[in-house]
Amino acid sequence: MIENNPTNVQAAFEMLLEEIEAEIDFINGVGSKAFEKRDYDRAREALEHVGKLTGFRDKAVALKKEWDGFAEIEVDEEDRKTAQTQRQNLGRLQRGMRTREEAYYVPILQVLSEMGGSGKVAEVLDRVGKRMKGVLKKPDFEPLASGPDNPRWRNAAQWARNAMVNEGLLKKDSPRGVWEVSDKGRGHLEQNS
Repeated sequence: MIENNPTNVQAAFEMLLEEIEAEIDFINGVGSKAFEKRDYDRAREALEHVGKLTGFRDKAVALKKEWDGFAEIEVDEEDRKTAQTQRQNLGRLQRGMRTREEAYYVPILQVLSEMGGSGKVAEVLDRVGKRMKGVLKKPDFEPLASGPDNPRWRNAAQWARNAMVNEGLLKKDSPRGVWEVSDKGRGHLEQNS
């Protein structure tokens, strides 16, 4: 079977879906406030926008399912190493230039603990950014080529979250768009605080 670490693509889909859910939640809030203020035009506009976002999310879910269904085929180990090396050299910083992914673990766990054990992605990331302001390096604040409005640290924090799920520090079965600490994560926080 050819396999080029499909978990990277799966994780990218998960991050995309979480961000779409966060945007849907935000627009729902805008619509809710507009409805409370009896600004029905604005509420209707928000509802229509959420409908479009929901349709887009459904397409992304279908693409993720399609990706998950691809068969893997074996590849020569030398080809895999070459492909990974080439891929790592695209738009990446040299080692040590940005904050290590593991440096996000404790701040993420601390923020989730402060939030009662779980929180919506956007709020968790905002709080993690504030908590890590003195730790993050200059390159961490640079925008990504793939998303000029998205600083590198936010993307790194999301990859850290993915690794934390794989290590059992965060729950795997949390609702989409929500990060939730596990018992193992609470233990990790106690040992490292």
